[in-house]
Amino acid sequence: MVQTALPALLVGLAAVAAARNCQNLTIPITISARNARFTLQAPANNIEVTDFTLNLAQPGVNYTAEVLSSNGINGTDGQFADVSGHYTIGATYCTPSSGPGKALQILTHGIAFDRWYWDFSAEYSYVDAALARGYAVFFYDRLGLGDSSRGDPVNEVQAPLEVQALRALTAMLRDASAPGIDDTYEKFVHVGHSFGSVLSYALTAAYPELSDGVALTGFSQALGDFVAYFLYGANFVEASSAAPALAAYPPGYLATADAPGVQTNFFAPGNFDPAVLEAAYAAGQPVTVGELMTIGTVAAGSNSFGGPVLVITGERDIPFCGGNCSTSEPSIPAQTRPYFTNTSSFEAIVVPGAGHGLNLVNTLYLPSWEKAAKL
Repeated sequence: MVQTALPALLVGLAAVAAARNCQNLTIPITISARNARFTLQAPANNIEVTDFTLNLAQPGVNYTAEVLSSNGINGTDGQFADVSGHYTIGATYCTPSSGPGKALQILTHGIAFDRWYWDFSAEYSYVDAALARGYAVFFYDRLGLGDSSRGDPVNEVQAPLEVQALRALTAMLRDASAPGIDDTYEKFVHVGHSFGSVLSYALTAAYPELSDGVALTGFSQALGDFVAYFLYGANFVEASSAAPALAAYPPGYLATADAPGVQTNFFAPGNFDPAVLEAAYAAGQPVTVGELMTIGTVAAGSNSFGGPVLVITGERDIPFCGGNCSTSEPSIPAQTRPYFTNTSSFEAIVVPGAGHGLNLVNTLYLPSWEKAAKL
């Protein structure tokens, strides 16, 4: 059901101002994951990128399964391979001017952005909104983009490896061993957006002991029904041809070709500033072929996480609701509830008139994290 009144603390960012203490960090991690092993070659030009999109989005066809390898390596299942490596993660850690407090939010961004989605500008900063409420925040660039390590875009930078990156970062933050961060916290809340919510869901499903609360923004369990809308709307091209700032990315890293593609997937009619759309397009980041083919695999099952869960999704969300989260009762985001089999509390909020890029709508909505984390 669409909420007719915003819950407490869903406020405009303009109404809050936060003094902050922030530092940018480079954090080394060593991780391994059981990735899918694809026979697909990275698309070499924009025609091949479009072919890839059309194949991946084709109804009734499991293209991911079609391009899985069937050849075992040293007697192993040929469809999967262990991927290990030493990586560096670009991150930012901020505390309120009053000090670290007792709760840390770990923020994971989605596709088409880097970590600055959470701190986009002075007028559109989720970071400021969280700091104003006494939370410390840690936000980072996912593997393959921004200030984090690159990797093979087909068989390395996939969702399973990114779950392990989030696990490693969370473990370091929990035991105060992350370089440059020695603050300790009583509570750790995982906050995701879009693909970042998928990763946060997968983390809490596999390692429930690592989190005290999870907030999934731009999320539902219906991604499989609507991901084709996202793929068609994005108008993907080779990242190197999308913008000069992305010229160094090799084949297999894809980016949205134009501002209308960003508008289609992230903004709702009449609920955004055109200048913000242009800025979002200019700051756009790539996605790997491997991520697109594995995004639906890591959060497909049930989740026994026992802490509080909050799902908050824009009413006009494209990839997780097909453009209308309120076509059913309960709403599409609310239908996530049965997947959390052991949660202490669950709430789903549909933000009226908002698109998928919740942090960039005319009014920044801040979910009630105090409720989510039981603080």
